[in-house]
This record gives sequence, C-alpha cells and structure tokens, in this order.
Amino acid sequence: MRLNELVDNEGARKKRMRVGRGTSSGKGKTAGRGVKGQTSRSGVAIKGFEGGQMPIHMRLPKRGFNKPNRKKLNAVNLGRLQLAIEAGKLEKGSTVNATTLVAAGIIRRELDGVRVLAKGELKEKLDFDVAGMSKAALEAVEKLGGKVTITAPLKPEVASDEPTGDDG
Repeated sequence: MRLNELVDNEGARKKRMRVGRGTSSGKGKTAGRGVKGQTSRSGVAIKGFEGGQMPIHMRLPKRGFNKPNRKKLNAVNLGRLQLAIEAGKLEKGSTVNATTLVAAGIIRRELDGVRVLAKGELKEKLDFDVAGMSKAALEAVEKLGGKVTITAPLKPEVASDEPTGDDG
C-alpha cells in the first residue's frame, strides 16, 4: 500500500448536482425551482414571511435587558497579577492601573477600566487604582498592606434627561 494508491470506497463521495445544464440532465430548464414567481428568481428573502400573518419571531416575547450605556471592564484575577510579578512584568509595591496592566501584557486594551477579582493568591503588596474590585479581593489586598482607590470608569456618562429649569 502506497500513499498514491489510497482511494475512497465506492460511493463515499457523491458529485454535486449541476443544475440548469439541459433537460436531459434531470435538473435542466427550471433547475428544480418550479415555474415563475418570486422563489424561481434569485435574491429571494422570504424565509421568515408567513403570508401577512405576524411572524413567530415577532409573536414571541422579548427577554432580558441590554443596558445602553453599560461599562465594559477588564476582569483581572489576583493570581494573574502574582504570576506577572514572578515573571518580572510588574514591580513589587507598584501601582496597578489599566495603563500598567496593558504595558505588562496582562490585558490587551484598557476598555472602560479594570475590575480586580479574588481568584488566586497575591503574595506581594500592591497599590490599586482601578474601576472596581470584589470584596474578597479588597480584603486580600488590604491584608497585605496595599492601598485601593476605586475610580470612575474612563468613558463619560451619557447626558442625563433631567430638566434644565428653563421650560418657561
């Protein structure tokens, strides 16, 4: 047996049907599309159309809620920060914020800020200037003597709908 002698079993691969290639081919003339009408033409877009009846995707209730001005935060675990310190990417006792994390290669881009989570163990003292931190992570950092500053996320809030008082 040689590589150039390998072949599929008989009938393992079926050739595709070439439509519209003469009446004797079995799929000639109308190419299996029937006669006339919208679906015999190209560019048909009636998949969800139910003959004027309200389509099922519109009859079913909508679920959930998508907050329009939601903040996208990077999640960083304490264990990941410890690995970065051991690898020499972060200095012991330095201030951790979005810019230093990008420079260290821990996160790819700043987004709206960083939220620190408590998975893993941090052994070195670090100061944090971040947009958010879980309670367990806050306790772990303060236990080591680190300072935590929670800042507002980077992007400004969308203008509020409060009246200005000049409705006169």
